[in-house]
Amino acid sequence: MSFKKSVIESVTSLAWWRDMALIFIGCFMVSASFVFFINPYNFVPGGVYGMGIVLHNIFPSVQVGTFGSMFDVPLLITGLLIFGRQFGGRTFLASCLIPGIMNILSALVYPTKEALQALDPSQLLGGAVDLSDHLMLACILGGSVLGLGLGIVVRGDATTGGTDIVAMILNRFLKIKFSRGVLLVDSIVVLAGLIVIGFGVGVEGGGESGGWLLSLYSLICIFVASRVIDYAIDGASYDKLLFIISNQHSEELREYIIKDMDRSATYIKASGMYSRDDKEMIFLVVSRREVAQMQRKIKEIDPTAFLVVTDAYDTYGEGFKPFPEKESMLSD
Repeated sequence: MSFKKSVIESVTSLAWWRDMALIFIGCFMVSASFVFFINPYNFVPGGVYGMGIVLHNIFPSVQVGTFGSMFDVPLLITGLLIFGRQFGGRTFLASCLIPGIMNILSALVYPTKEALQALDPSQLLGGAVDLSDHLMLACILGGSVLGLGLGIVVRGDATTGGTDIVAMILNRFLKIKFSRGVLLVDSIVVLAGLIVIGFGVGVEGGGESGGWLLSLYSLICIFVASRVIDYAIDGASYDKLLFIISNQHSEELREYIIKDMDRSATYIKASGMYSRDDKEMIFLVVSRREVAQMQRKIKEIDPTAFLVVTDAYDTYGEGFKPFPEKESMLSD
């Protein structure tokens, strides 16, 4: 028995170290994407660090990562107060790592304080990665590395906070769908970038020539990052289908799905093939971002439950996509 316990503890420890490694690697990639491909070209890919880029143009003496942490830490504290244990230590760790790594990398790759404040790509690593004449390549590389890093962080059972927390707050108090909340917040950040960077509002010397085009590049960067996140997490599937099989009825889980997640589900009568015991199976569809949240809650409420997660590529009905029109169904 003691040998079995030691093996379980060893596996648990290895799993924990694996997740920590994923979080560190993912955070490093997110930071590197900003330092090498996003910050020097004033792309604004939404989120708290996108707003950090906007504010850095107004206050160049403050690094982008510092601005990001100034937004992220209060948001994390707010999330902890509102949502409680839904926000764990891993998310807090990731949110602290990214600005720290970003500031350290920025200080290392620029030769002078003036170059760092200007985020001059011609002086980035001695001009070795200057993509000033290839902005499309820069935004695609930036979006790809950013999306891959964020996906790896999620696979380590963490998030980077930021706009996700704002979207969840909007969902809780204003009943705005999570995805629409993220889109709304990111759109406001991109609009701020257009005003400050594109038109030079609040920037000494005015905006740069053709700066409004950077907002279009920013949208491309956001799109690329979102697609890469999908592939990094689960091969680009969008919604997830959950089958939760339990030996007991859990009113706590029901309340959590209905009230906290603002979802509905279906009970399906089932019985074990081997034991022939009656069981309760819950049929539930959630977004990709909500899977880890459900896993933690199920483990907390009923550690003996059996959970199956599979892809749901098309989900129609209330809370998801509307059914296609008759004509489009016939054309398919």
